[in-house]
Amino acid sequence: MENIILLKGKVKFPITLDPGVWIFDDRKKELHEFFSNEKIVTDDLESYTKAVSEHWDREIREGAIVPPTLKTEKVFKKQQVLNGTFGISFHHFLKNASPAEEATIIKVITTEGAHTFQLKEAENFILCFSRDGKPLKEDGPVHLYLKDGSNRKHPIKNVKAFEIE
Repeated sequence: MENIILLKGKVKFPITLDPGVWIFDDRKKELHEFFSNEKIVTDDLESYTKAVSEHWDREIREGAIVPPTLKTEKVFKKQQVLNGTFGISFHHFLKNASPAEEATIIKVITTEGAHTFQLKEAENFILCFSRDGKPLKEDGPVHLYLKDGSNRKHPIKNVKAFEIE
């Protein structure tokens, strides 16, 4: 139970969060991806055309590649999971909890005390749950980062609950 985080308070649906299973969640990202300032704007048709062109060019140069490359891709993804530092956006969980309309404050409760934020700021929370492929056991289960990177060197650690007021 020490790795369970509660999302409670003025919400329609209180949620119990288990960071141990987020490694299987498709919404997770490498932590550094959250802080990259590059906003990539793509045209879907243009990106599709480029991808098809690259594939065509490669087949002309190298010949068709048969599926055994899928095995190496799986090995690469497994290595990435075993060695990666991952985070997930908090807004997914906040949306599912359905905060009450009158709620304006969120308290991040840690073993050292509570940190208070405006509820709007919670949309920009990032929960880091894995460092170098291992769960955060000593000062976890999650570290809380702000999406703007202002606390990147000193995240909020030992998070035990989120309380919406």
